[in-house]
Amino acid sequence: MQTNLPPEFIATSRGQRADEILRSCVHCGFCNATCPTYQLSGDELDGPRGRIYLIKELLEEGTNQVRATQHLDRCLTCRACETTCPSGVAYGELAEIAREELGPKRSGMTGLTRGFLQWLIPNHRILRNMSYVGRYFKWLLPRPLADQVPSQISKTLNSQLTDTRHGRKILVLQGCAQQVTTGEVNRGLVSLLDGHDIGVITAPEEGCCGSLDLHLGDAEKATAAIKRNIDALFPLLDVVEGIVSTASGCGVTVKDYGRILADDLEYADRAKTLSAKTYDVSEYLHQANLPLTAKQPSQAIAWHPPCSLQHGQKITGVVEELLEGAGYNLVPVADSHLCCGSAGTYSVLQYERSQALRQLKLDSLLEADPEVIVTANVGCQSHLAAGTSRPVLHWIEMLK
Repeated sequence: MQTNLPPEFIATSRGQRADEILRSCVHCGFCNATCPTYQLSGDELDGPRGRIYLIKELLEEGTNQVRATQHLDRCLTCRACETTCPSGVAYGELAEIAREELGPKRSGMTGLTRGFLQWLIPNHRILRNMSYVGRYFKWLLPRPLADQVPSQISKTLNSQLTDTRHGRKILVLQGCAQQVTTGEVNRGLVSLLDGHDIGVITAPEEGCCGSLDLHLGDAEKATAAIKRNIDALFPLLDVVEGIVSTASGCGVTVKDYGRILADDLEYADRAKTLSAKTYDVSEYLHQANLPLTAKQPSQAIAWHPPCSLQHGQKITGVVEELLEGAGYNLVPVADSHLCCGSAGTYSVLQYERSQALRQLKLDSLLEADPEVIVTANVGCQSHLAAGTSRPVLHWIEMLK
């Protein structure tokens, strides 16, 4: 793709990277074949190829902000397009640059909702209290928000999970919403590793990984959150084997700290080191080669790989190997590359599309009549569970 970006933009590292990504696109359209939003609407501008043209026009001419905003807001940032692209177009990074250019502000109720979510979700203690209140006043909330009120609220915050009894240790990321809605996941990991003489510690000052603000185009807040996390996590690297994430959406962001802060003289080296020592829990357990046992051997389960795991972190086949090795029967699932529609705040801000994508995903997951659905990210787990009576668990909860 030929480009003509403004000289002042090309002079920046962001501009140079945007130009490089745009030029790598050859317009083939293979990306549209795996794009969930294009599959829903059939609109070229709701697929990666169309969005790339909109981004090019935005960056070159500074025009079409309204149209670019509309179609970029509809993008899940699932990055399935990256997995299928023969040219290696880094679409997710390009979308991040475009969203930063557009900025986080929106008008009307959308703007208010975005601001509310940015304030609420990272503040897990407030989120926890408001979730309790929301269960009693759910009927007063707009449907997109009412559907987010968790049916169960974790009784113990993950920040209380600190095990220093063992010589071997890992540092587990605590997460934001995960502490409130699925805190049992990290507690399950603590129990699992305890049986193998591996301890778990946490960083008390850890906050949001920054993914929420990145997805909403708020680069300033995202950078501040990332730096706070580096300050909280980096001093503990010397006493642990690595940083482990049980939420793939958080893990994919922390692994990207090195790229995001590559031009920051104060934080670049620490960010790169921290990213290199961050592992999804499936990676860690696979490398540790621990003997894992199914809690209910031969149980039929359907595996939903989160986009942040299979497309973002490029981890495929690992969870399946661990579960089958432990004794489970994994049923076949069609279109496993497609997003469930959760995508962070997408399930609130793009409610109808999110609901449609969830139904398509559940149809595929339930086709072989599994006893349990398992996944690897808090957003996917909560979103899918809200649409079915079938149990939806994190795969770690299936092991002992």
